[in-house]
Amino acid sequence: MLAELAERYFQQGLELNPQTGSQLLGEARFEGRLGLSLRPEHRARDTALQQGLLRELQRIDPRALQPEERITHQLLRQEARDRLALLAFPEHLLPINQYGGLPVQLAEWASGQSLQPFGTAAHYRGYLARLRHLPAWVDQAIANLREGQRRGIVVNRALLERGLKNLRELAQTDFDQHPYSAPLRRWPAGIGVEDQQALTSEYRHALGEEIQPALRRLVQFLDTEHLPHTRQTAGLGALPGGKAWYAERVRQHTTTALTPDQVHRLGLQEVARLHQRVDALRQRVGYAGDVTAFLADRQWRDDLQPFRSEAEILDAYRALNARIAAGLPALFERFPKAALAIQAEPEISRATASDHYEPPAMDGSRPGIYYAVIQDPREYERQWMVSLLLHEAQPGHHFQMASQQELDLPQFRKHLWFTAYGEGWALYTETLGYALGLYQDDPVAELGHLKMALHRAIRLVVDTGLHHLGWSREQTIDYIRRTEGAKEDDARRATERYMADPGQALGYMVGALKIQALRERAEKALGARFSLPAFHTQVLRLGCVPLDVLEREIGRWIKDQAGPKPRS
Repeated sequence: MLAELAERYFQQGLELNPQTGSQLLGEARFEGRLGLSLRPEHRARDTALQQGLLRELQRIDPRALQPEERITHQLLRQEARDRLALLAFPEHLLPINQYGGLPVQLAEWASGQSLQPFGTAAHYRGYLARLRHLPAWVDQAIANLREGQRRGIVVNRALLERGLKNLRELAQTDFDQHPYSAPLRRWPAGIGVEDQQALTSEYRHALGEEIQPALRRLVQFLDTEHLPHTRQTAGLGALPGGKAWYAERVRQHTTTALTPDQVHRLGLQEVARLHQRVDALRQRVGYAGDVTAFLADRQWRDDLQPFRSEAEILDAYRALNARIAAGLPALFERFPKAALAIQAEPEISRATASDHYEPPAMDGSRPGIYYAVIQDPREYERQWMVSLLLHEAQPGHHFQMASQQELDLPQFRKHLWFTAYGEGWALYTETLGYALGLYQDDPVAELGHLKMALHRAIRLVVDTGLHHLGWSREQTIDYIRRTEGAKEDDARRATERYMADPGQALGYMVGALKIQALRERAEKALGARFSLPAFHTQVLRLGCVPLDVLEREIGRWIKDQAGPKPRS
């Protein structure tokens, strides 16, 4: 009964958001469909789905279930409650930030490197069908933004101005250079000339008569009507009901009972600890300046920026990945079957994107993909590469997310996501660079690792500063620059990311600290019986779970491994 309920809930969720179905499963049944979550009827269906799940779960006694089923029952209940809690807040009134919203997402899909395939004529028509949903999305976005104006729920002006830049490009670019028509400039072998001509005609008509007029209407509205209503304040706490809204997002992204004030204090402690580690490295390499200067100085090693082209960077990542893969059998018992690809971020989103990973399609049609954001190859710093690859690829997100898909679990759990576990695991795996011998003889890579860890600790301070303590955008940028030695543009980009997604950045360090603490607890309790590969298996075998579930299950494993106490 529980298994059937979990599967039904999962499938109903995909029907509500079919683009998620394309991303997770890669199945043809989702082709051409797009869920418009801004619409009132979509939110009503979402609410009914979660409430219905909770009613059905009440009919199932967890005490009558097997241990793994009890976890599934708990996760279903938590997922529904979390979703209802967020639906109570007006997130739908903020559809556009610095990234530009759904129109820019659709442009990213045109690359063929994401959830939208372009192997057949049906794929091309499926993508065009999704594009044709944009006018309806634009109409609903404008209606929601107007309601937000009336209620005082509007985005920060700097974020909207940056998003407008992307939207103007999509509204004004000629057809032959347009991101949406990019698939027409790289035909696969299986599509003949007649189909190519027909598809080109269909795309040209849709963009010229339907899609770009809608985007121009959106840009006109944002420029003339909405921009004057945007705000200078940066944090969620400045909006009506924003403090409670942020507290809920903190709870969900950390899966803990930590308050924003407690998270802020934890961040200050971690910043101080990591500054001490940076100082130890500074002394070891004989750098004469202080910690702040060491963090900011990009001239202390002449091999910091060795690249001249995007291809060189991708080749370096692939060589590094091979080196990492060779060392992983000493740290892990199990490995995901899905392949890993390393690609550059599509050009349209490079200005606002961060390096990220996209999991493989369940049907094997797409590998797991690590996207490296490469602006100017000559300014690309190799100090980040080891930690980025460990985090985004293997043994970080690729190991965790691809392995999760392969577990013998309900589909619902194969695709479940909790920030603190998923990002916490990826951040924890950056520390495995020491066990893999990637930092000890490379102070550039080790400093990059420490700076990235410091960056995540700083997030605890600035995310709570922005959304709970009322910090300004400029105050946050200044703190990041002083504390991390970041360049102005990097600090600005990071700040705007935290402004657009409150609480999300907290999960990384909170989760990593919990996993590290559980490892240390197991090492202390088990002594010579402790196996690091076995510990990693236990962390990953559950799939993505809240931290309290992880702690409970690791505690049971420690007890089982310790065995019965000897009689006296």
